[in-house]
Amino acid sequence: MLTDAKIDSLRNDTPGCAERRHFNHAGASLPPRRVTEAIVGHLMLESTRGPMEAAALVADELAMLRTNAAKFIGADEGEVAFGGSGSALWGNVFAALPQLRSGERILIGRQEWGGNVASMQRAASHAGASIETIPCREDGSVDPNALSAMIDDKVRMISLTWLPANGGLINDAEAIGRVANAAGIPYFVDAGQALGQLPIDVSRIGCDVLKAAGRKYVRGPRGTALLYVRSKFLEKLNPRFVDVSSGPLVNGKVELRKDARLFETSEAPISLLLGLGEAIALASELGVEAIQVRIALLATQLREGLKRIPAVEVRDLGEKQSGLVSFTVEGISASVVRSKLAEKSISIGANGIPYTPFDMTARGLQEIARASVSYFNTAGEVDGLVYAVEQIAKDANQ
Repeated sequence: MLTDAKIDSLRNDTPGCAERRHFNHAGASLPPRRVTEAIVGHLMLESTRGPMEAAALVADELAMLRTNAAKFIGADEGEVAFGGSGSALWGNVFAALPQLRSGERILIGRQEWGGNVASMQRAASHAGASIETIPCREDGSVDPNALSAMIDDKVRMISLTWLPANGGLINDAEAIGRVANAAGIPYFVDAGQALGQLPIDVSRIGCDVLKAAGRKYVRGPRGTALLYVRSKFLEKLNPRFVDVSSGPLVNGKVELRKDARLFETSEAPISLLLGLGEAIALASELGVEAIQVRIALLATQLREGLKRIPAVEVRDLGEKQSGLVSFTVEGISASVVRSKLAEKSISIGANGIPYTPFDMTARGLQEIARASVSYFNTAGEVDGLVYAVEQIAKDANQ
């Protein structure tokens, strides 16, 4: 349980809490002191011992990171890889799939992350394949029954963004997984907003691939990301790029790794990975279930507060909702709302069609403001955000 005393302690160990009210955890959260100290400490070690030598000295810590990360998502250690960008990791695995052919189909959730869509669209256009969105339920979530009706022998992949970037919807990743597994179709999950916010068990989800950034709810450093590739799925992949770590030459032949590190490179930001290790350790110590409960309470408080403001419309969908709270203010763009809140030392996000192109277009939205809460926010901060939005709305509609 995250008691008030524990929250106070966590905030005291987060220097950014003293500077501003941060509601952009879905973009990048405030790192705890232990994360920053791990990064800086290793950089200092590199400066005195040399980067290669310093890396050798922390080999045990890096091994523990892989162990803890695998446990964090219910995977085996050999199924976990790290990189600098979740989108790049996802794209590299996608590129390693058998080449698409004319007439083949990729089925995606309507809320699919724009970066993933771009990679799929380029490949589909080149091959004469198609990308089709899965219909949604009445609550806006991706409909597993509708997906079942779309399955045929031309479907080559199913992709789902579990928690979309443009609002609080939580898609039913497990139900989608059951359909994909029954049909024997590769299933990719973008868990960028889920890691550190919701409990993750890849075996329950049934995914072949899952990726997430370290900078969001898990509170790791920017430039870190986690990739899961199911062990039995690896043999179906042919990576477009390998190096001396992922595919060394042995007796003149390339020997590909047999684990998820097939998608890692020999060069890695050791200091950032150590910071990610501290972030995952902290989330594990606190318990993701407890984190999820507190985030849900604060997000509900924020939604209810915003709904009471006449010129504000909350844009979240879904019966189950996350800590991402999206809204629009009549008469003023989301980016301007973000800027005006920044002037009050309040950080939120704002994004538009490129982030979730199919969903934003389907709903007639150009841009949304996005305030994302985390477990170390307080009820007082939420009230302060609601008040600030109310003042901005009044000024814009006088």
